[in-house]
Amino acid sequence: MAVRVQFEGNGEVGVFSKLTNAYCLVGIGGSANFYSTFESELEASKIPVVHTAIGGCRIIGRLCVGNRNGLLVPSSTTDQELQHLRNSLPDAVEIRRVEERLSALGNVISCNDYVALAHIDLDSATEEILADVLKVEVFKQTIATNVLVGSYCAFSNQGGLVHPKATIEEQDELSSLLQVPLVAGTINRGSEVIGGGMVVNDWVAFCGSGTTSTELSVIESIFKLGDSQPSTISTQMRESLIDSMT
Repeated sequence: MAVRVQFEGNGEVGVFSKLTNAYCLVGIGGSANFYSTFESELEASKIPVVHTAIGGCRIIGRLCVGNRNGLLVPSSTTDQELQHLRNSLPDAVEIRRVEERLSALGNVISCNDYVALAHIDLDSATEEILADVLKVEVFKQTIATNVLVGSYCAFSNQGGLVHPKATIEEQDELSSLLQVPLVAGTINRGSEVIGGGMVVNDWVAFCGSGTTSTELSVIESIFKLGDSQPSTISTQMRESLIDSMT
């Protein structure tokens, strides 16, 4: 299912959290309600919810990138923070600190458990580490002419949501690379910054509190959350629009 949540009144959930099929990271300093929402939804799947900072910052979702196989953090990550992550995450998850000029890794890389989209100027050494640690195939791409692919899309092993101005041709190309269905859409009542407004894994999504019912129905359909299927997107959107008008 898709759940609405906010961090200290901020709907940019993807800025303050990172969700995979093996673990969830949340920024320190949030409200008890923010943490309890994540913990209650992830409790059944036994996913650890780890409170952390990266380089002293709580915008962890924009600074790191990871999947069930590994986690990459920027060089600004302190030894203490790195040790905390190693102690908290499952043993099977490899953690690597990388030297990269584009240090906001969450802004410039988006991935699931098999494929990663990366900024066209990402260093080749970082690209190799990305492929090695996360065990993914890496493609350097733009989304609707935006180079910050991590900010303008979100995808799991089930489906993906991309910038609303991505053309049909672009969606088809990305879908064939990722091997999952994609749809163009928005988050948080029309925001184009998909990666900043939500986090998702194969069975749950957390979206900003401003996300509309129409946006939620698209998310639940394309990511196959609950009983929804991509074929029902148009039906659900129509029903949601009618609900909001009556």
